[in-house]
Amino acid sequence: QVQLVEDGGGLVQPGGSLRLSCAASGTIFSINDMGWYRQAPGKQRELVARITGSSSTTYADSVKGRFTISRDNAKNTVYLQMNSLKPEDTAVYYCNMAVRQTMYYAARQYWGQGTQVTVSS
Repeated sequence: QVQLVEDGGGLVQPGGSLRLSCAASGTIFSINDMGWYRQAPGKQRELVARITGSSSTTYADSVKGRFTISRDNAKNTVYLQMNSLKPEDTAVYYCNMAVRQTMYYAARQYWGQGTQVTVSS
């Protein structure tokens, strides 16, 4: 099995910064896409940022220029650097990875448990 463990959420004032991390552990052959999603109360889960195995990135329009996604393949970890945070960034943030456990099987999607990010003065 594969487990994703997130870290780095918390309370921050508007304009502040946070860095989220998500590490995968277990039986892992390779990891393709990695991403961050978020879900605010009463809203659907939405894509925040994704990074492919070749490090091509995609961002939601609402976070472009403020958030940066990166990955460390040696550590099976994805990061989300969040700067210039706004109250509307408040949500539970979930990491997502497409993991191949062996070379014989296709990748499966795995999710982290979620970490709360609250932006408030």
